[in-house]
Amino acid sequence: MPSISARIPDDEEEALAEVADLLGEDKSATIRKALSEGLHDLRVRVAVERYQSGDVSVNEAARIADVSLGEWMEIAREHNLTTQLSPDDLESDADAALDV
Repeated sequence: MPSISARIPDDEEEALAEVADLLGEDKSATIRKALSEGLHDLRVRVAVERYQSGDVSVNEAARIADVSLGEWMEIAREHNLTTQLSPDDLESDADAALDV
């Protein structure tokens, strides 16, 4: 497993220690968990923004978010997203979904 280092403000180090205590794990495990969850949230945010602007299809948004098409549809519903796609785009996405 690769190792990285980062400088964080004192107050964030204190918060990290508190969360690690709450979870009953060491700070390294807590950082890995926070990074994983944070990266997922960032991927979803980018997918939502790109889908909402019409830059990507349903299929591409799901890929960016690193979720299944079904999970993406739930995310889209939670964010009240409406399709920005043409009927041809929708047909292409439906065909791709059938291939999965």
